[in-house]
Amino acid sequence: MPTPPPTPTAVPVTVNLEDVGAVVVASPEAGPGDPGQIYVVTFDASKIVERVMPAVVTVINEQRFSDGMFGETEVEAGRGTGFIIDGSGNIVTNQHVVSGGTGFEVILSDGQERKATLIGADPLSDLAVVRMDGPPPSTVPFGDSATLRQGQPVLAIGSPLGEFTGTVTSGVISALNRDFPASAADTGEGIYTDLIQHDAAINPGNSGGPLFDLAGRVIGVNTLGIPQSGVTPVQGLFFAIPANRVADIASQLIENGQASYPYIGIEYQPISPDLAAQNDLPVDYGAYVLTTVQGGPAEQAGIQRGDIILGIGDQRIQGQTTFTEALFAQSPGDTVTVTVLRGNEERQFEVTLAGRQGS
Repeated sequence: MPTPPPTPTAVPVTVNLEDVGAVVVASPEAGPGDPGQIYVVTFDASKIVERVMPAVVTVINEQRFSDGMFGETEVEAGRGTGFIIDGSGNIVTNQHVVSGGTGFEVILSDGQERKATLIGADPLSDLAVVRMDGPPPSTVPFGDSATLRQGQPVLAIGSPLGEFTGTVTSGVISALNRDFPASAADTGEGIYTDLIQHDAAINPGNSGGPLFDLAGRVIGVNTLGIPQSGVTPVQGLFFAIPANRVADIASQLIENGQASYPYIGIEYQPISPDLAAQNDLPVDYGAYVLTTVQGGPAEQAGIQRGDIILGIGDQRIQGQTTFTEALFAQSPGDTVTVTVLRGNEERQFEVTLAGRQGS
Protein backbone atom coordinates (compact mmCIF):
# COMPACT_ATOMS: atom_id res chain seq x y z
CA MET A 1 0.00 0.00 0.00
CA PRO A 2 1.51 3.37 -0.97
CA THR A 3 2.43 5.88 1.71
CA PRO A 4 -0.40 8.40 2.14
CA PRO A 5 0.54 11.84 0.80
CA PRO A 6 0.81 14.82 3.14
CA THR A 7 -2.42 16.66 3.87
CA PRO A 8 -2.52 20.43 4.34
CA THR A 9 -2.38 21.72 7.91
CA ALA A 10 -3.20 25.36 7.26
CA VAL A 11 -6.63 24.94 5.64
CA PRO A 12 -9.45 26.39 7.79
CA VAL A 13 -11.84 23.72 9.02
CA THR A 14 -15.01 23.70 11.11
CA VAL A 15 -14.76 21.46 14.16
CA ASN A 16 -16.77 20.58 17.21
CA LEU A 17 -14.78 22.13 20.05
CA GLU A 18 -15.54 19.18 22.32
CA ASP A 19 -14.07 16.79 19.73
CA VAL A 20 -10.68 18.51 19.86
CA GLY A 21 -10.79 19.10 23.59
CA ALA A 22 -11.35 22.85 23.50
CA VAL A 23 -12.07 24.32 26.91
CA VAL A 24 -13.13 27.92 27.45
CA VAL A 25 -11.49 28.80 30.74
CA ALA A 26 -12.64 32.42 30.83
CA SER A 27 -15.53 34.15 29.10
CA PRO A 28 -16.91 37.71 29.14
CA GLU A 29 -19.88 38.56 31.32
CA ALA A 30 -22.94 40.23 29.84
CA GLY A 31 -22.72 43.98 29.48
CA PRO A 32 -20.01 46.39 28.34
CA GLY A 33 -16.61 44.79 27.85
CA ASP A 34 -13.59 45.71 29.93
CA PRO A 35 -10.69 46.66 27.60
CA GLY A 36 -8.21 45.54 30.24
CA GLN A 37 -9.68 42.08 30.74
CA ILE A 38 -8.01 39.02 29.16
CA TYR A 39 -10.00 36.04 27.91
CA VAL A 40 -8.28 32.72 27.31
CA VAL A 41 -9.23 29.73 25.17
CA THR A 42 -7.02 26.66 25.57
CA PHE A 43 -7.01 23.13 24.20
CA ASP A 44 -7.12 19.89 26.14
CA ALA A 45 -4.84 17.61 24.13
CA SER A 46 -6.15 14.42 25.74
CA LYS A 47 -8.69 13.73 22.98
CA ILE A 48 -6.04 14.10 20.29
CA VAL A 49 -3.65 11.86 22.21
CA GLU A 50 -6.37 9.25 22.76
CA ARG A 51 -6.98 9.16 19.01
CA VAL A 52 -3.37 8.91 17.81
CA MET A 53 -1.74 6.92 20.61
CA PRO A 54 -2.63 3.44 19.20
CA ALA A 55 -0.54 4.21 16.10
CA VAL A 56 2.61 5.05 18.10
CA VAL A 57 4.92 2.11 18.86
CA THR A 58 8.20 1.34 20.58
CA VAL A 59 10.75 -0.14 18.15
CA ILE A 60 13.20 -2.70 19.56
CA ASN A 61 16.53 -3.28 17.79
CA GLU A 62 17.84 -6.82 18.35
CA GLN A 63 21.36 -7.84 17.40
CA ARG A 64 23.02 -11.24 17.15
CA PHE A 65 26.15 -11.82 19.22
CA SER A 66 28.48 -14.77 19.57
CA ASP A 67 27.87 -16.75 22.75
CA GLY A 68 31.11 -18.69 22.69
CA MET A 69 30.72 -22.44 22.58
CA PHE A 70 26.92 -22.07 22.77
CA GLY A 71 26.71 -20.42 19.34
CA GLU A 72 24.92 -17.12 18.77
CA THR A 73 22.24 -15.32 20.71
CA GLU A 74 20.04 -12.37 19.76
CA VAL A 75 19.67 -9.70 22.42
CA GLU A 76 18.07 -6.29 22.64
CA ALA A 77 20.54 -3.61 21.60
CA GLY A 78 18.40 -0.49 21.75
CA ARG A 79 14.96 1.08 21.57
CA GLY A 80 13.34 3.94 19.77
CA THR A 81 9.91 5.08 18.67
CA GLY A 82 7.92 4.75 15.46
CA PHE A 83 4.42 5.31 14.09
CA ILE A 84 2.15 3.28 11.80
CA ILE A 85 1.35 5.00 8.50
CA ASP A 86 -0.81 2.53 6.56
CA GLY A 87 -2.96 -0.58 6.68
CA SER A 88 -0.04 -2.80 5.67
CA GLY A 89 1.59 -2.13 9.04
CA ASN A 90 4.46 0.00 7.72
CA ILE A 91 6.12 1.93 10.53
CA VAL A 92 8.35 4.99 10.13
CA THR A 93 11.27 5.44 12.51
CA ASN A 94 14.86 6.77 12.45
CA GLN A 95 17.59 4.88 10.64
CA HIS A 96 19.82 5.14 13.69
CA VAL A 97 17.15 3.29 15.69
CA VAL A 98 17.41 0.21 13.44
CA SER A 99 21.11 0.46 12.55
CA GLY A 100 22.95 -2.84 12.98
CA GLY A 101 19.80 -4.73 13.84
CA THR A 102 19.41 -8.40 12.85
CA GLY A 103 15.86 -8.63 14.17
CA PHE A 104 13.11 -6.24 15.21
CA GLU A 105 10.07 -6.12 17.44
CA VAL A 106 7.54 -3.42 18.14
CA ILE A 107 5.53 -2.85 21.29
CA LEU A 108 2.05 -1.43 20.75
CA SER A 109 0.47 1.13 23.04
CA ASP A 110 -1.57 -1.61 24.75
CA GLY A 111 1.58 -3.62 25.52
CA GLN A 112 1.28 -6.18 22.73
CA GLU A 113 4.57 -7.28 21.18
CA ARG A 114 4.80 -7.95 17.44
CA LYS A 115 7.67 -9.13 15.26
CA ALA A 116 8.73 -6.67 12.56
CA THR A 117 10.77 -6.78 9.36
CA LEU A 118 13.09 -4.07 8.07
CA ILE A 119 11.75 -2.79 4.73
CA GLY A 120 14.41 -0.17 4.08
CA ALA A 121 16.75 2.27 5.79
CA ASP A 122 18.30 5.50 4.52
CA PRO A 123 21.32 6.88 6.43
CA LEU A 124 21.25 10.11 4.43
CA SER A 125 17.85 11.20 5.75
CA ASP A 126 18.13 9.13 8.97
CA LEU A 127 14.79 7.48 8.17
CA ALA A 128 13.73 3.84 8.04
CA VAL A 129 10.61 1.74 7.59
CA VAL A 130 9.84 -1.53 9.38
CA ARG A 131 6.68 -3.60 8.83
CA MET A 132 4.93 -5.20 11.77
CA ASP A 133 3.34 -8.64 11.69
CA GLY A 134 -0.44 -8.79 11.92
CA PRO A 135 -3.08 -6.12 11.40
CA PRO A 136 -2.21 -2.64 12.67
CA PRO A 137 -4.43 -1.25 15.44
CA SER A 138 -4.48 2.24 13.92
CA THR A 139 -2.67 4.61 11.56
CA VAL A 140 -1.84 8.32 11.51
CA PRO A 141 -1.73 10.65 8.49
CA PHE A 142 1.00 13.04 7.45
CA GLY A 143 0.40 16.78 7.58
CA ASP A 144 1.88 19.27 5.13
CA SER A 145 5.08 20.57 6.73
CA ALA A 146 5.39 23.32 4.10
CA THR A 147 2.54 25.18 5.82
CA LEU A 148 4.02 25.16 9.34
CA ARG A 149 4.40 28.44 11.21
CA GLN A 150 6.67 29.58 14.00
CA GLY A 151 4.80 29.49 17.31
CA GLN A 152 2.40 26.74 16.21
CA PRO A 153 1.61 24.31 19.07
CA VAL A 154 2.84 20.72 18.72
CA LEU A 155 2.73 17.42 20.59
CA ALA A 156 5.44 14.76 20.74
CA ILE A 157 4.77 11.13 21.67
CA GLY A 158 7.49 8.56 22.25
CA SER A 159 9.38 6.24 24.56
CA PRO A 160 12.05 8.36 26.29
CA LEU A 161 14.96 6.26 27.55
CA GLY A 162 13.21 3.29 25.95
CA GLU A 163 11.23 2.65 29.13
CA PHE A 164 8.62 5.38 29.55
CA THR A 165 6.46 4.30 26.62
CA GLY A 166 3.63 6.51 25.43
CA THR A 167 5.04 9.68 26.95
CA VAL A 168 3.37 12.87 25.71
CA THR A 169 5.07 16.28 25.74
CA SER A 170 3.90 19.57 24.30
CA GLY A 171 5.46 22.75 23.00
CA VAL A 172 5.58 25.08 20.05
CA ILE A 173 7.53 25.30 16.81
CA SER A 174 10.50 27.44 17.80
CA ALA A 175 11.96 27.87 14.31
CA LEU A 176 11.94 26.37 10.82
CA ASN A 177 14.63 25.53 8.25
CA ARG A 178 17.31 24.76 10.82
CA ASP A 179 20.51 23.15 9.46
CA PHE A 180 23.37 21.24 11.03
CA PRO A 181 26.86 21.22 9.49
CA ALA A 182 27.06 18.91 6.49
CA SER A 183 29.98 17.07 4.98
CA ALA A 184 32.00 19.02 2.44
CA ALA A 185 31.49 16.22 -0.05
CA ASP A 186 28.09 15.42 -1.41
CA THR A 187 28.39 11.87 -0.13
CA GLY A 188 25.66 13.02 2.23
CA GLU A 189 27.22 11.93 5.52
CA GLY A 190 25.95 13.88 8.51
CA ILE A 191 23.31 15.80 6.57
CA TYR A 192 20.54 17.29 8.70
CA THR A 193 18.95 20.22 6.87
CA ASP A 194 15.64 22.07 6.87
CA LEU A 195 14.74 20.71 10.30
CA ILE A 196 11.84 21.80 12.51
CA GLN A 197 13.08 23.23 15.82
CA HIS A 198 10.63 22.85 18.70
CA ASP A 199 10.56 22.73 22.50
CA ALA A 200 8.37 19.66 23.16
CA ALA A 201 10.80 17.68 25.31
CA ILE A 202 12.37 14.58 23.75
CA ASN A 203 15.08 12.28 25.06
CA PRO A 204 17.00 9.24 23.81
CA GLY A 205 14.31 6.70 22.97
CA ASN A 206 12.06 9.36 21.43
CA SER A 207 14.05 9.04 18.20
CA GLY A 208 11.81 8.16 15.28
CA GLY A 209 8.67 9.25 17.09
CA PRO A 210 6.00 11.54 15.67
CA LEU A 211 5.62 15.27 16.16
CA PHE A 212 1.90 16.10 15.81
CA ASP A 213 -0.08 19.22 15.07
CA LEU A 214 -3.31 19.79 17.00
CA ALA A 215 -5.30 18.02 14.30
CA GLY A 216 -3.42 14.78 15.07
CA ARG A 217 -1.37 14.84 11.86
CA VAL A 218 2.32 13.96 11.81
CA ILE A 219 4.24 17.07 10.83
CA GLY A 220 7.72 15.76 11.71
CA VAL A 221 9.85 12.88 12.96
CA ASN A 222 11.75 13.64 16.17
CA THR A 223 15.44 13.05 15.58
CA LEU A 224 17.81 15.29 17.54
CA GLY A 225 18.11 17.00 20.88
CA ILE A 226 20.97 19.22 22.08
CA PRO A 227 21.61 18.64 25.81
CA GLN A 228 24.58 21.02 26.07
CA SER A 229 26.81 23.39 24.16
CA GLY A 230 30.37 22.95 25.37
CA VAL A 231 30.00 22.93 29.15
CA THR A 232 26.77 24.93 29.13
CA PRO A 233 23.53 22.94 29.65
CA VAL A 234 20.94 23.59 26.95
CA GLN A 235 17.18 23.45 27.42
CA GLY A 236 14.36 23.24 24.92
CA LEU A 237 16.35 22.64 21.71
CA PHE A 238 14.82 19.70 19.86
CA PHE A 239 14.61 18.94 16.16
CA ALA A 240 12.38 16.97 13.80
CA ILE A 241 12.59 15.97 10.13
CA PRO A 242 9.74 17.66 8.20
CA ALA A 243 6.81 15.44 7.24
CA ASN A 244 6.96 16.20 3.52
CA ARG A 245 10.47 14.79 3.31
CA VAL A 246 9.51 11.85 5.53
CA ALA A 247 6.54 10.95 3.31
CA ASP A 248 8.72 11.04 0.19
CA ILE A 249 11.53 8.94 1.64
CA ALA A 250 9.12 6.47 3.27
CA SER A 251 7.36 5.95 -0.08
CA GLN A 252 10.68 5.19 -1.77
CA LEU A 253 11.72 2.78 0.99
CA ILE A 254 8.41 0.92 0.80
CA GLU A 255 8.49 0.73 -2.99
CA ASN A 256 12.19 0.11 -3.61
CA GLY A 257 13.81 -0.69 -0.26
CA GLN A 258 16.09 2.32 -0.67
CA ALA A 259 15.98 6.03 -1.44
CA SER A 260 17.53 7.69 -4.49
CA TYR A 261 19.09 11.16 -4.55
CA PRO A 262 20.31 13.50 -7.27
CA TYR A 263 24.09 13.42 -7.77
CA ILE A 264 26.11 16.29 -9.25
CA GLY A 265 29.63 14.97 -8.65
CA ILE A 266 31.57 17.60 -6.73
CA GLU A 267 33.31 18.13 -3.44
CA TYR A 268 32.62 21.57 -2.04
CA GLN A 269 33.09 24.01 0.81
CA PRO A 270 29.92 25.81 1.96
CA ILE A 271 30.39 29.58 1.94
CA SER A 272 29.06 31.61 4.85
CA PRO A 273 29.31 35.37 5.46
CA ASP A 274 32.14 34.78 7.98
CA LEU A 275 34.09 32.58 5.56
CA ALA A 276 33.50 35.07 2.76
CA ALA A 277 34.84 37.94 4.86
CA GLN A 278 37.91 35.97 5.97
CA ASN A 279 38.80 35.00 2.40
CA ASP A 280 37.65 38.19 0.63
CA LEU A 281 35.11 36.26 -1.45
CA PRO A 282 32.68 38.20 -3.67
CA VAL A 283 29.53 36.43 -2.35
CA ASP A 284 28.25 35.58 1.15
CA TYR A 285 26.57 32.30 0.22
CA GLY A 286 27.32 29.49 -2.19
CA ALA A 287 29.26 26.27 -2.65
CA TYR A 288 32.97 26.62 -3.46
CA VAL A 289 33.93 23.75 -5.77
CA LEU A 290 37.01 22.00 -4.36
CA THR A 291 37.08 19.32 -7.03
CA THR A 292 34.84 17.70 -9.60
CA VAL A 293 34.44 13.95 -10.00
CA GLN A 294 36.00 12.78 -13.25
CA GLY A 295 33.24 12.00 -15.72
CA GLY A 296 30.58 13.24 -13.29
CA PRO A 297 27.65 15.49 -14.20
CA ALA A 298 29.34 18.73 -13.10
CA GLU A 299 32.58 18.06 -14.99
CA GLN A 300 30.69 17.02 -18.14
CA ALA A 301 28.76 20.29 -18.04
CA GLY A 302 31.93 22.37 -17.75
CA ILE A 303 31.94 23.27 -14.03
CA GLN A 304 35.50 23.58 -12.71
CA ARG A 305 37.48 23.67 -9.51
CA GLY A 306 37.32 27.18 -8.02
CA ASP A 307 33.83 27.92 -9.32
CA ILE A 308 31.24 29.06 -6.80
CA ILE A 309 27.82 27.51 -7.30
CA LEU A 310 25.14 30.11 -6.50
CA GLY A 311 22.00 28.20 -7.38
CA ILE A 312 20.51 25.03 -8.83
CA GLY A 313 17.36 25.37 -10.91
CA ASP A 314 15.13 27.93 -9.24
CA GLN A 315 16.77 27.32 -5.84
CA ARG A 316 19.19 30.11 -4.93
CA ILE A 317 21.74 29.23 -2.23
CA GLN A 318 21.33 31.73 0.61
CA GLY A 319 20.74 31.92 4.36
CA GLN A 320 17.66 29.67 4.34
CA THR A 321 18.64 27.33 1.50
CA THR A 322 21.83 25.28 1.63
CA PHE A 323 23.54 23.67 -1.35
CA THR A 324 22.21 20.29 -0.23
CA GLU A 325 18.64 21.56 -0.04
CA ALA A 326 18.95 23.17 -3.48
CA LEU A 327 20.31 19.92 -4.92
CA PHE A 328 17.78 17.65 -3.21
CA ALA A 329 14.92 19.79 -4.52
CA GLN A 330 15.78 18.21 -7.91
CA SER A 331 15.37 14.61 -9.07
CA PRO A 332 17.84 12.14 -10.59
CA GLY A 333 17.79 12.48 -14.37
CA ASP A 334 16.69 16.13 -14.31
CA THR A 335 18.56 18.58 -16.53
CA VAL A 336 18.84 21.75 -14.47
CA THR A 337 20.45 25.16 -14.86
CA VAL A 338 23.30 25.59 -12.39
CA THR A 339 24.30 29.21 -11.79
CA VAL A 340 28.03 29.61 -11.16
CA LEU A 341 30.30 32.53 -10.30
CA ARG A 342 33.60 32.18 -12.17
CA GLY A 343 35.88 35.07 -11.36
CA ASN A 344 33.57 38.09 -11.45
CA GLU A 345 31.19 36.67 -14.01
CA GLU A 346 27.98 34.73 -13.40
CA ARG A 347 27.63 31.85 -15.81
CA GLN A 348 24.99 29.17 -16.31
CA PHE A 349 25.55 25.51 -17.09
CA GLU A 350 23.02 22.86 -18.06
CA VAL A 351 23.70 19.85 -15.84
CA THR A 352 21.99 16.46 -16.17
CA LEU A 353 21.94 15.07 -12.65
CA ALA A 354 22.76 11.42 -12.07
CA GLY A 355 21.24 9.28 -9.34
CA ARG A 356 22.74 7.57 -6.33
CA GLN A 357 21.45 5.62 -3.39
CA GLY A 358 21.35 7.10 0.10
CA SER A 359 22.98 4.04 1.67
